[in-house]
Amino acid sequence: CIEAEGGDTNRAMGPGPHRQLSGVSLNLLRNKRNLSVDLKAPEGRELFLRLAATADVVVTNLRPGPLGRLGLTYDDVRTVRPDIVFCQAHGWASGSGRENDPAFDDVIQAASGISELEERVTGERVLAPTLIADKVSGLTIVYAVLAALFHRERTGEGQFVEVPMADATAAFVLVEHGAAGIPEPPLGPAGYDRILTRERRSQRTSDGWINVLPFGVSHYAALWAEGGRTDLVDDPRVLTGRARIENGDALYRDVAAVLRTRTTAFWLEFCRKHSIPSNAVNTVDDLVAELPLTEHPTTGAYRQIPPPVRFARTPAGVRREAPLIGEHSVEMMRELGYDDTTISALVDRNIVRHP
Repeated sequence: CIEAEGGDTNRAMGPGPHRQLSGVSLNLLRNKRNLSVDLKAPEGRELFLRLAATADVVVTNLRPGPLGRLGLTYDDVRTVRPDIVFCQAHGWASGSGRENDPAFDDVIQAASGISELEERVTGERVLAPTLIADKVSGLTIVYAVLAALFHRERTGEGQFVEVPMADATAAFVLVEHGAAGIPEPPLGPAGYDRILTRERRSQRTSDGWINVLPFGVSHYAALWAEGGRTDLVDDPRVLTGRARIENGDALYRDVAAVLRTRTTAFWLEFCRKHSIPSNAVNTVDDLVAELPLTEHPTTGAYRQIPPPVRFARTPAGVRREAPLIGEHSVEMMRELGYDDTTISALVDRNIVRHP
């Protein structure tokens, strides 16, 4: 990754064992080498283009205006690598009139309807307590780049790929929340009713918290029988998927009332026996405590988030720990053919940074 002198914002997202390595960056920057260069300097631009000439993919979150001023647009980069896959990810789509406006997760949550959906449930236009727009956009970048690489594998052609954060996050939200608003004319307001309710929440047991989601007639029948709700054995509210959605509020309340009568452990075993989706409520601290310990060569021990995908033939792993700013600048420049005299001169002039 290429960073400016001050480093990316993730390096300061919360406390960490080193001023350049927050708890976030220890996991987020792993498997990367780091080159810190001033792209505004002609020598810095030349260095970038020499590096791009060796790359399969360039991903940038710079807006079109800054990229144009730096002379590092797709058209600039493909002069040195004609088959490059160049992915430009920024807040707003080109041609929207907002392509050069800055954007962060909070802003995109507002633009993509997330804040308004929160109001429907909580009564307040709050934001989701996770960087959902940033991460959805990151996942969209991954599949977009992979699709472009697949096209290049078939045809030899590189291409320009744009991932506007607002569009990526809105598409993510509208998968279910487009709902009745999707047909034309609309059949009702947009929004998926089953989850737009205050009753959709973690449920109390007699000794803790759980989430149980009965998803069929047999699931409800088992819960009603165990909870002594014989009056609900032939409940018409659960007979079809549409009925369960239309009666979601009341069903959530009735299930919650049954769950309060037994312990979390009892219900987990009960749900396993009846194949009802369930899980005890984990805290974020619980999840962190379960992560494996590993060693960073600069900062020491930390909790490592394992790769979430398991490949049978090409297992994922951590090959390189999170780097400091410019940690690999000299190494990468040597690989690109720069001699030590030139490297020293660029470091001395602060065009290239090295720890």
